[in-house]
This record gives sequence, structure tokens and C-alpha cells, in this order.
Amino acid sequence: MRKGRNGLEMLYEDGSIIVADKPGGLLTMSTGREGEITAYSILTDYVRSGRGYRDRKQEERRRIFIVHRLDRDTSGVIVFAKDPETKYALQEDWNEIVLERKYVAVLEGTPARQEGTIASYLRDNPKSMKVSSSMTDNGGKYSVTHYRVIRPAEDYALVEFELETGRKNQIRVHAADIGHPVAGDRKYGARTNPIRRLALHARILSFRHPYTGETLTFDTGIPRQFLKLTSG
Repeated sequence: MRKGRNGLEMLYEDGSIIVADKPGGLLTMSTGREGEITAYSILTDYVRSGRGYRDRKQEERRRIFIVHRLDRDTSGVIVFAKDPETKYALQEDWNEIVLERKYVAVLEGTPARQEGTIASYLRDNPKSMKVSSSMTDNGGKYSVTHYRVIRPAEDYALVEFELETGRKNQIRVHAADIGHPVAGDRKYGARTNPIRRLALHARILSFRHPYTGETLTFDTGIPRQFLKLTSG
């Protein structure tokens, strides 16, 4: 499997992990609706062929396990484990294992500063289904995002984000904090939706393999739609 159902592309596979490039519009996992197509369901169907397992016991399981998630409308690199031991090994040491994690986004307008750091406390509010941001401790988690403007344009800017922490909706909220929400992100104040989805892409993920210690780096590039929006 390379590029399969719903545009999901396989980037790497061994006996322990699967790395894929998830398209925008595809859920990572189900919301509970019967028959829902997700990255998880597509890859589960794939591994049920029994290929790529390390041993007979693992082959009998024929399951995958979610290591981290991307929002439905966020595209890019995502990692799955083939057994619970690998999932726990990755999740427990995620901050130490991950060496680089960068996103690209199209923002409405161009930030005044070409690069900078956004830091705040982020708190998930289940009632409003939004994440709130505060410069003072609001009971949330301290979150740090670094950004760099790659290409400013008249109405939009192509911006690279590097996560120091990984919180729910972190880039989306921090982009709104500096007055330039991600295009298509009406939830956090965007007024436009030029590509009919959230203009956010998980471009680069570099991490150490939990068993071999090998550094694995995946760079999915910048989506053509993002470049087109900021070309002039």
C-alpha cells in the first residue's frame, strides 16, 4: 500500500510502526458513527492482510494502535503502532523521542514580526468545544509555539510552525492569538476559507525509532494549494 483509499499515503512501515501522510478531511479515528472511514480504519483493513508483522503472535493480532492524532482538516505525517508495547514506548517518551516536528499553515494576513514565539496556557473547554488561551495560569497547560514567515502575500502568508509542546489545537489557537488565524479556521476567528478546509499541514516529523534508535525523518513538503494561495 502506498497511496490508498481516500488519499492516505504510506510513508514507512516495519514490524513495529506505520507512518502515513493523512489528507485533509479524513478523521484519524472514528467519532462513533457506524461505517465511518478514518485513517485508522483504512490502515486496519490493510494490516489485516497479515503483512509486515514481526512474529506469528503479532500477526494473529492484526491490529494497529494510535500514537498521536491530527484534526480531521489537518493533513500530514501521522504515526501508528502495530502492538500495544510499541504504542506505550512511543507515547511515554514522546517528547524525548521526537527530534523535530514542524507544520506549515496559510494565515489570514501577515504577522508583523517575521518570526517569533507564542507562549500561553491552553485550556480545553468541553462545553464550547474550543481551547481557550491565557497569558496567566487558567488551569490549562503551558504551551509554546515558534513560528517563521516563509512567504508573505497580499491577503495571506505561508508560515512555518515548530511545536515545543503538543497541545490540542495549539497552532490554531496561537495563530489566532497573534491576530492571524489559520485560513479556513472559523472556529478560531478566520473569515475566509479559500481551499475549503483548514489550511494546516503537519509537514515534518523526525523521531528516534523506539527499538533500533535509528532516526527516522519524514518531510511531506508544502501542499500546492498553500503555495498557490501565497504566490502573489
